[in-house]
This record gives sequence, structure tokens and C-alpha cells, in this order.
Amino acid sequence: MIVLLLSAITVVIPLYVTISMAFKTQAQAVDGNAFSLPAPFSIDGFVTAWNLTNFPAAFGVSVVVTAGTVIGTVLLGALASYAISRNWDFKRFRWSFFYLLAAMFIPFPVVALPQIQLTGLLGLDNPVGVTILHIMFQLSFSILLFTAFLRSIPAELEESARLDGATTWQTFWQLIFPLLAPMSATVGIFAFLASWNDFMMPSLITSNPALQTLPVVQSIFQTQFSNNYNVSFASYLMAMAPAIIVYLFTQRWVMEGVTQGAVKG
Repeated sequence: MIVLLLSAITVVIPLYVTISMAFKTQAQAVDGNAFSLPAPFSIDGFVTAWNLTNFPAAFGVSVVVTAGTVIGTVLLGALASYAISRNWDFKRFRWSFFYLLAAMFIPFPVVALPQIQLTGLLGLDNPVGVTILHIMFQLSFSILLFTAFLRSIPAELEESARLDGATTWQTFWQLIFPLLAPMSATVGIFAFLASWNDFMMPSLITSNPALQTLPVVQSIFQTQFSNNYNVSFASYLMAMAPAIIVYLFTQRWVMEGVTQGAVKG
């Protein structure tokens, strides 16, 4: 209980300071009292941050990249995991699984230079390339979760579907994929958080500053935020808000998906 309380405090206090500072005037933000409530409340920081960073454009790029990452990760992860789990007795599928798991231990900075060169040669030094790389780097963990969950689904269900004349493709989309809904939600949430908050990959891959995601745009304008704490915290809050809202409304599915995969797998 004490550990949980301390963990909650380490999250709540920084979040409170961020929200409080974001709604302060510039004079209040530099008075040295970060824990005081805004008096009066001001949205000047949000207005300045919105205009300075061209927030709508950066937000739109982040939404497109994140949505593409989530959809691609869920679909490719589910398809690959289904093939692996249902052909586990074949060495090539079993070793493919281990090969993909090994990729979890290779962080992006280790392979950053060849990825930058490759995306540049292929004309993918843009949000499309970032989305593809996000999907690739999320697949290992996603396949691990999907495979564990798929092993809990009785093979008799598929046999019944095939006896009714369903093909493998129809069996997957009409029977298996709907059953993967809890794990698909879990995988999608992890992919969303990783893609939305990523800074390094977009900053290195995307060559056009106008097509950068929110974390990168914030970094570009960080020097202009240095003396305007209310503007900087307002900008951070606008960038964090979607991730916080998504996680608050979907954390139940995260826990359920991971628990079911761990218990039944």
C-alpha cells in the first residue's frame, strides 16, 4: 500500500505542477511558487504555444503517424502471431518467433544510422517512413502478446469452422480476430503510447521540419520556452493530454489483456 501511494505521488505531483503552471500568467509562473494555484486562471500560455508551434499541423501529423502505427501493428501482429501459433510444430515458424523476440533487445539508436540512410534512399524520410519503422519496432512485443493469447483459443473452434467450409482466411477474420479483441486493445494502446511519445525516430527520419510530430516540434521551440514557463508547460500539457486521456479510458483493457495472455498462454 505504501509503495502504491508513493508511486501515485510521483505521478500526481508532477501532473499537478504541469496543469497549475500551464494556467498561470507569466508573472505567476516565475514567482518561485510552483505549487500555488493560478490566480487568476489564464489561457495565454496555451494561445502562445498554439501559435508558436503551429500546434494544429504538428498535432495532425502525430495523429496520422500514431493511427497508422496502431492499425498496422494490430493487423500485422495478429496475422503473424496466428501463422506462428498454428504452425508451431514447423521449425521455420518457431524460429521466426524467436528471431522476432530477439529484435526486442535491439533499440533504435543501435540501428539508427542505417535506418536513416535506407529511408532517405527510398524516399521515406517523412511521416510514412516513421510510421513503418514504428510498426516494425512494435511487432516483436505485439507478437509475443498475441501468440500467448492465441494459444488459449481452442483449436476445435477452427476445426468446426473448416468443417462448415470456411477457408483459413475466413476463419481468421470471422472467428479468430474478433476473439482477439482484448489483446488487440492492449497491443493498440501500447503502440499508441510508444508512437505518440516518440521523439528520437521522427527527429532523425523526417527531413522536413513542417512534417514533424509534436515531441519534435516542442524540442525545436524549447529555447523560446526557456523564459516562459507558462507557455512551456501549456505546450507540454497539450501534447500529453491525448496520451493521458487514452490511457485513463483504456487502462482496464491493458490489464485485462496482459493478464489473460499471461494466465492462458
